[in-house]
Amino acid sequence: MAPGEKIKAKIKKNLPVTGPQAPNIKELMQWYCLNTNTHGCRRIVVSRGRLRRLLWILFTLTAVALIFWQCALLISSFYTVSVSIKVHFQKLDFPAVTICNINPYKYSAVRHLLADLEQETRAALKTLYGFSEITSRKRREAQSWSSVRKGTDPKFLNLAPLMAFEKGDTGKARDFFTGRKRKVNARIIHKASDVMHIHNSKEVVGFQLCSNDTSDCAVYTFSSGVNAIQEWYKLHYMNIMAQVSQEKKINMSYSADELLITCFFDGVSCDARNFTLFHHPMYGNCYTFNNRQNETILSTSMGGSEFGLQVILYINEEEYNPFLVSSTGAKVIVHRQDEYPFVEDVGTEIETAMATSIGMHLTESFKLSDPYSQCTEDWSDVQITNIYNATYSSQICLHSCFQAKMVENCGCAQYSQPLPQGADYCNYQQHPNWMYCYYQLHQAFVREELGCQSVCKEACSFKEWTLTTSLAQWPSEVSEKWLLSILTWDQSQQIKKKLNKTDLAKLLIFYKDLNQRSIMENPANSIEQLLSNIGGQLGLWMSCSVVCVIEIIEVFFIDSLSIIARQQWHRAKGWWARRRAPACPEAPRTRQGRVNPGLDIDDDLPTFTSALSLPPAPGAQVPGTPPPRYNTLRLERAFSSQLTDTQEAAES
Repeated sequence: MAPGEKIKAKIKKNLPVTGPQAPNIKELMQWYCLNTNTHGCRRIVVSRGRLRRLLWILFTLTAVALIFWQCALLISSFYTVSVSIKVHFQKLDFPAVTICNINPYKYSAVRHLLADLEQETRAALKTLYGFSEITSRKRREAQSWSSVRKGTDPKFLNLAPLMAFEKGDTGKARDFFTGRKRKVNARIIHKASDVMHIHNSKEVVGFQLCSNDTSDCAVYTFSSGVNAIQEWYKLHYMNIMAQVSQEKKINMSYSADELLITCFFDGVSCDARNFTLFHHPMYGNCYTFNNRQNETILSTSMGGSEFGLQVILYINEEEYNPFLVSSTGAKVIVHRQDEYPFVEDVGTEIETAMATSIGMHLTESFKLSDPYSQCTEDWSDVQITNIYNATYSSQICLHSCFQAKMVENCGCAQYSQPLPQGADYCNYQQHPNWMYCYYQLHQAFVREELGCQSVCKEACSFKEWTLTTSLAQWPSEVSEKWLLSILTWDQSQQIKKKLNKTDLAKLLIFYKDLNQRSIMENPANSIEQLLSNIGGQLGLWMSCSVVCVIEIIEVFFIDSLSIIARQQWHRAKGWWARRRAPACPEAPRTRQGRVNPGLDIDDDLPTFTSALSLPPAPGAQVPGTPPPRYNTLRLERAFSSQLTDTQEAAES
């Protein structure tokens, strides 16, 4: 071996083994602790004494645990939001305003359709509460159905019998049709509130619904007979009106000229042409103001009642259905132009003979979608078919889901909501089981067993108008006479009677101010902030940087895996070589001696000193000093003959 190669091999042998060239994991970890920039690891190796080394191990592991804990908190809180509220003062778009009479159809127009239902309802009331002046209860119950029994049997009370239960005795009930008690083999479902009980009634009123084969029945009871009668009447009312065409129902309801007497907006006169017809199944003809007609949205540049919408409504209490509605007035709802007006859910009622002022504050909300929240921008990620011609909202999604469940389980759609494509409204003739099915689904919907609440998501952006309502008597006593006279004269073509103040209602809707409040969600963290926070934790607990993290990844993952793979490879090669080697007799075991360090092979030539340190070979005689060769001291002639020029001259 050349001298230069010998020197390189000697230096390499004395230097520590690094990286994947280390023979085992222990030496790799020792090299890492001696050369890393993290302080704790180095102190573990260089510290003297077991106690000090144990303390440094404890401190280092604690720091590592704190780093992992703090980094886990930072990562878990990455998808959080911060809410900012901004207030803008600007010209605001006026919302859409939908107005409905509480009574959906004029009583004179639908009375012929509801004659049988009303007759049975009045007879049931007479049986239960005795509206006649007959004092004897037995005689009242016996005579209550005398007028009905002269004709055909009552079909409505046969389909859903009205019953009265004595308190504490649910096994027997008094039937309104016969006036006698009978056994009830059905589940009792009480519709009263479980939170508040105002009084304990002697009797509980309800009605029974059964499936087609009448094997499965349920009795729905109410804490008040008023609620029971109205709910029972409403079921049969929906069944009757579901069989009437849309065109006939529009003609039986109120027209815009009948409902709207006067109209002002932003100080400018308006009329019925500024309103759009919207037919609601349970509220009849409703009319929407500022419904983006001709792609134009009205706006207002001033706040106050004089710069909003002012209308006088003709309620016409004489045309009210006495069993369907129990209050007088109108309903109004403020909403976006592309939003469906849920009058029955969020409508505000307006009283007659009163001026109702509604002040508005606009709030616009913007939420972050996935992964920050479960909101949705549209119907793309909601597995429900939209049956409303309107933008997405959680309320629309829930109603659409319930209608889909009705069509799936009952074979028909609920009458109080829009009709899904390819479906029919529920009625007795085509769907005799729909009442029982409807109530079963409704109970499951309230208990959140249909899955609609888990499927429907909240909208990411929406507008909300906060309403403040105030009332004032209108018209006043001093102005009642002349005001009603002029209104009667103005509406003489539409209204054929003298107006009364109980037939009128005044409505004012306006912005209280032009301050628009925007609530916006923003990401509370970013990638830069997350990396900065993690770097701060690494520097705080272990004085570590990004380079140290890369070094840890290299040593603990790349180099360690390389060493483990190399060790496994050598084991596999040895196993394969032993398997393929021919079998040979086992050599006798000999006693092994200790390693003699003097026998280490060195590539350098032996010197005199190193030669003296070598032990003598076994059985060899150590040579001594050889005797001198005396014959070498004998003089010999260097030349056999002498040259001629050196010879002496002969004597003469």
